[in-house]
Amino acid sequence: MTRKFLLSVIFALILSSCSHAKISERTVISAWKRISEADNFPTVKINFENEKSPNAWVKYKSQNNYSVHVTRGLMRILDTEEQIAGVLGHEIGHVRLGHYNRRVGRGVGWAVLGGLLGMVKGNAGTAARLAGQVGANLAESGFSRGQEVEADDYGVALSVKAGYSPYGLYRAMKAFADNKIITSPNGFNSHPPTARRLKHLLDKAKELENK
Repeated sequence: MTRKFLLSVIFALILSSCSHAKISERTVISAWKRISEADNFPTVKINFENEKSPNAWVKYKSQNNYSVHVTRGLMRILDTEEQIAGVLGHEIGHVRLGHYNRRVGRGVGWAVLGGLLGMVKGNAGTAARLAGQVGANLAESGFSRGQEVEADDYGVALSVKAGYSPYGLYRAMKAFADNKIITSPNGFNSHPPTARRLKHLLDKAKELENK
């Protein structure tokens, strides 16, 4: 077996490992079970979507008719159960806080606007292809910055109630930032700017940690 062949095998194995999720389906299901039970929220089945975009959302029609979705792309950038628990707690927050009341039948993504508005650092061609989708996805979102912050606070508090660290959602958002998925501070973004959101999440986690 030649050295060149060995190097090619090692390289292929590295590429293969990079393409797989950092967290498993079992980890996501475990987080969802704990976080939903802590909130007395119906533990419906998680739908795993084969999408590269890191995202999680509730497709909501009514209090008794909804589904929960997590993409493979999100599972590739998160490292721990507490991080996905924070994200799922955020989504439960949108439901519990009544943010869907005027958005019946719409599926709202947690991070999709970041990619569509060019906040993901990528080539110009990609940005151009995504630009045509901005209007439709803005209509699908509809959450205000204030509602996003409220859902963040709910997710952090719910994570603690479920026995997780209060830093889970902060670390999930930090993972987005580390992967160059950020929200810029401009008037067209429904999500709060990433730097401001990270600071708020960190302050909230410290507050709950010290209680």
